[in-house]
Amino acid sequence: MRYSGFTVIKEALRGHKGWKPAWRDPEPKQKYDIVIIGGGGHGLATAHYLAKVYGFRNVAVIEKGWIGGGNVGRNTTIIRSNYLLDGNEPFYEFSLKLWEGLEQDLNYNAMVSQRGIINLIHSDAQRDAFTRRGNAMILNGADAELLDAEQVRKEYPFLNFDNARFPIKGGLAQRRGGTVRHDAVAWGYARSADSHGVDIIQNCEVTGFHIENGRCVGVETSRGFIGAGKVGCAVAGNSGRLMGMAGMRLPIESHVLQAFVSEGLKPLLPGVITFGAGHFYVSQSDKGGLVFGGDIDGYNSYAQRGNLPVVEDVCEGGMALMPMIGRARLLRMWGGIMDMSMDGSPIIDRTHIDGLYFNGGWCYGGFKATPASGHCFAHLLAKDEPHPTATAYRFDRFRTGRMIDEKGMGNQPNLH
Repeated sequence: MRYSGFTVIKEALRGHKGWKPAWRDPEPKQKYDIVIIGGGGHGLATAHYLAKVYGFRNVAVIEKGWIGGGNVGRNTTIIRSNYLLDGNEPFYEFSLKLWEGLEQDLNYNAMVSQRGIINLIHSDAQRDAFTRRGNAMILNGADAELLDAEQVRKEYPFLNFDNARFPIKGGLAQRRGGTVRHDAVAWGYARSADSHGVDIIQNCEVTGFHIENGRCVGVETSRGFIGAGKVGCAVAGNSGRLMGMAGMRLPIESHVLQAFVSEGLKPLLPGVITFGAGHFYVSQSDKGGLVFGGDIDGYNSYAQRGNLPVVEDVCEGGMALMPMIGRARLLRMWGGIMDMSMDGSPIIDRTHIDGLYFNGGWCYGGFKATPASGHCFAHLLAKDEPHPTATAYRFDRFRTGRMIDEKGMGNQPNLH
């Protein structure tokens, strides 16, 4: 069924009796050409592009839980491409361009809203750094606009511009950035992949890899053995546990990142704001809730819940930026497991085991990277060579010294 306004009207007249499930619930086959472990945004996007762009139809996505139950439904929904380094900016700009055409590509309303994002400036040194970043963005084909304090005040008059410690001196704006409905992204990719013949197998946990003579030939699962010509792994914060089953130790740590939603409010924030003097970012959902977050919890964890010190730190950042947020009541909070790499940038590469491929280390950048991650991973699986925008995302960069350290924090995953 193709979704359209005409379809909605027709089903309304028929009492909505013609709607079908968005995707099938098949039993796993004995063997697939490609098996993708992880039914989150990256795994589903990979399956979609493998089928639609590269013509692979004998593909399975296996997910230990349900579609949309992991990080793809546990983030703050922001999309942007405002990066500095050459290894990152072309990739994230590619992703933003894919976001711009996503709903037409999937025939699904993912609620892509390019409402803009502003990174606030609080010092002269930060203005210089953001000017450099903006120029790098423009050189890579992205949009960037440097704002002074009065331009920011015109758009966000309620911010605390005269804070003695953190005065707002301007901002770096990317007008094409914005937000997307996170779980709709998972549903849209799942529906599209299924329509192209991909099997989406839920409640199917991987318990081991079947490796013969240095080659991965399939996976052991809670629903039996599934053979595969190639296996792609895209499981975010569970990457270490999964790849450990293949005898690999990754340059990645897992940390929980908390997110928060306030009660519904009248329209307040026209776009996305990030606090430059701390780690706090906020937008307003279509339901009216303020969606915000901050730093990861500093300790390693596989829990989808966080600790109170980070809650306090996030709230302090919000209060410093816009004191009126203290009057809003918190509606809910949750956590997602971040796969924090040693340099803060991702990995899309083959492993030393033939037929086994890895996609992970996304740190904070996982959701915004979803379309490009899927496209580039599909390219790697289909052609056995990296996509032109992902050539820097290799395992061996840690051995050769070609790190992509966007924040300049060194090899401390919890600081990226």
